[in-house]
Amino acid sequence: MLERITARCAELDELEEQMAEQLAEVRAERDELAVAERVLERMSEQLSDERASAAPMPGQVGGHAVMLIPHRTPDVEEAVLPPDYQRLLAAVRQGAGPVMARQVGEVLGVDVSMRAKLEPLRGRLVRLADRGWLRKLPDGRFTTRL
Repeated sequence: MLERITARCAELDELEEQMAEQLAEVRAERDELAVAERVLERMSEQLSDERASAAPMPGQVGGHAVMLIPHRTPDVEEAVLPPDYQRLLAAVRQGAGPVMARQVGEVLGVDVSMRAKLEPLRGRLVRLADRGWLRKLPDGRFTTRL
């Protein structure tokens, strides 16, 4: 009987050692997660501050005042865009699916028969796509973001 008691004590000692190791691993991982959480909170605050300071500001190009188009983020409303760009977004939404720049021009009343009138419009659509307001498909058509 003494042998059984001694064997069981040895088993329990081994189990206790395994559990102590697991507990140490769990505590170490919890500490790492706590650090990661603090880093994420700081980075989120910094990004939030940067976004707030990145509000659209008028700039100068060739001596003319222009409005910079902000990047689309969940907290930036379409209303921050200049009226011309808001009309572009509305024209793309009116399409029954992805639209070409020519179709947007027709909705807006632009003379699409002249390339000189169509290319600036295409440039504005690309700018909206680059900033996340629209999506440009590989075939050159534009669609709204979901």
